[in-house]
Amino acid sequence: MSRRYAIYDVFTDTRLAGNPLAVVFDADDLDDSAMQRIAGEFNLSETVFVKTPENRAHSARLRIFTPCRELPFAGHPTVGAAIAIAEAAESDRAGPRDLVSVLEENVGPVRCAVRLGDREAAFAEFDVPRKSTRLDGAFDRQALADAFSLKPGQIGFENHVPSLWSAGVAFVMVPVHDLAAAIAVEFDPTLWERCAPFAEGRLASAYLYCRGGVNHNARFHTRMFAPDMGIVEDPATGAAVAALSGAIHFFDKLVDGHHPYLIEQGVEMGRPSHIHLHLDVSGGAITSARIGGEAVRIASGMLDL
Repeated sequence: MSRRYAIYDVFTDTRLAGNPLAVVFDADDLDDSAMQRIAGEFNLSETVFVKTPENRAHSARLRIFTPCRELPFAGHPTVGAAIAIAEAAESDRAGPRDLVSVLEENVGPVRCAVRLGDREAAFAEFDVPRKSTRLDGAFDRQALADAFSLKPGQIGFENHVPSLWSAGVAFVMVPVHDLAAAIAVEFDPTLWERCAPFAEGRLASAYLYCRGGVNHNARFHTRMFAPDMGIVEDPATGAAVAALSGAIHFFDKLVDGHHPYLIEQGVEMGRPSHIHLHLDVSGGAITSARIGGEAVRIASGMLDL
């Protein structure tokens, strides 16, 4: 049978920037093997499959696959799918409008807000479904430096040190001294596999970050490498930002109140992405975290299978 698909560039309002995402609709009859093979065919960092929700009050059931494996949760598929589903449902209406939906993911239900307007790019924001938690992990600074072609003194800044965090997907947070160090990174997946921990049953991915950015509004500049997922480098990683929220709160000792962040990624790949993170802190703990960004459709068509 034929089924609809669309490709969106996510965490950007500009085509051929951000992180590309394949959205496959009408996927109820696809089994795990078929979805994994289709994700391998698209060969994007992630492909999301839209199925009928188990709870009729929800908008859709999502399955998220990298070229190599399924993920329980991911940010740019959540943003892109929320926008794709809303645009398909609202295709006969014009003018700005706000919608709220709940998407069922393997991590649990994810509440999303979508803003459609007269521009080609739409905006979506979701509540992070699982609080970022720190996992056990010890890191050799020299081994990390070797994996990124840096000097040991370039690993870490202020009181930020390498640490392991997860909000559904585990990442090693690797702070680097400054923007110059982040840009100079040359990632060696073989050396990474020797020093990276296994977490939640998988080799943890690497998420580098430093303060500032090429965009003067960015609070953090980031890069993500995930050889275990079949991703050489990712231009935008919402699940990593969700995990990063815990590191920001822990190392920066955030005071009670609202804390907005603009996080840039993908600059070195020529696909700049801008991810919005909002943290609410009360009683010294994160009470809510939201991640959002824009997305724009770049292609649509039919899969003949």
